[in-house]
Amino acid sequence: MQKAMNISYEIGNKLYLNITNKCPCNCPLWLEHQPTAEEVIADLEKRDLDSYEELIFCGYGEPTCEFEILKQAAKYIRSVTKTPVRINTNGLGNLINKRDIAPEFEGLLDTVSISLNAPDAQAYDAVTRPSFKGVNCFEEMLRFAAEVKKVVPNTVLTVVDVIGEEAIAKSQAVADSVGIELRVRTYEA
Repeated sequence: MQKAMNISYEIGNKLYLNITNKCPCNCPLWLEHQPTAEEVIADLEKRDLDSYEELIFCGYGEPTCEFEILKQAAKYIRSVTKTPVRINTNGLGNLINKRDIAPEFEGLLDTVSISLNAPDAQAYDAVTRPSFKGVNCFEEMLRFAAEVKKVVPNTVLTVVDVIGEEAIAKSQAVADSVGIELRVRTYEA
């Protein structure tokens, strides 16, 4: 399959930003090369950022794999628009960056959306297949979510509706246990 170099793309009234080709989980990677912060900002400069409902760091890889690019692009966005900024993340940014990055989100993002994926560590590992060995990635993701919520109050955990009602109910209990809203997304093929 041919790789693309779409740093940004529109869906509806939202602009999505691909800033990395890297992911510590089972992610589809489609960018032809790793964009630099300068390339991401140059791409943003071509767009009317005020015209979007939301700007979202997500894409084909895990945005926190290129945390410095993420921060530089978010700072640029903050300097030119009041459009809300969100990150869709797997919540493993602390493991990826080998430090607590949660405090660095303050002032850069309006929403942090973390993929819970499953209601327990075993199911989580089966779905995401994280590359970190000997680490309870599920617990690390929940700890990250709790820390991020301290600096970005609009922090949510997400699951996709195809996991079934029982797993959704268990996921709700997990979200409640850390005091974070659960959003159930509709699966779109």
